[in-house]
Amino acid sequence: MAKDFTLKKEVGTKKSYEPRLLGSIVSEMLHSDSPLAVGYRQYIASQVNDESEDCGLHINTELGCDLKTILHSDQRMKPGKAYRGVLRFDSEAIVDEFLCHDPHFTFVEIEPQNRKRNPQVFNGQYITFTMRDDGSLHPNFKPMKVDEDFNIEKYATGVANELMWALQDLLEK
Repeated sequence: MAKDFTLKKEVGTKKSYEPRLLGSIVSEMLHSDSPLAVGYRQYIASQVNDESEDCGLHINTELGCDLKTILHSDQRMKPGKAYRGVLRFDSEAIVDEFLCHDPHFTFVEIEPQNRKRNPQVFNGQYITFTMRDDGSLHPNFKPMKVDEDFNIEKYATGVANELMWALQDLLEK
């Protein structure tokens, strides 16, 4: 006599067989107690807690996002080039199709300063004058060329004359 070993366990309701969004399936899978979900959560926790290794996902990593760039120096960002600027988090929408986050960021490059710092306002043979941001004038000596033809009196007289000419010219302006 043969025994009938049939399973009479209900697998699901009719509603569970309807089409579902991919995001809801993945979300349900990763938030359940399945071995895959538990392993994934342990992996993420180990990556966040172990800062000595620079691999994997970190707590401040955005895997997929929209980034709008406003650049002054280039039309498009170039690979490997560093840009100075401000990154602003605009919004975070939830895409209904996948039930996932869709963050939007805007990067605004800081306009490069074309103004030369401490510009030279006088350039002579022996000295130069630079003007600081506060408007003060600073004399700077050029390197002396000391050789067999070097004459101390000629050098000192040349420095004194240039200093007098520069100050007269600059203070009259």
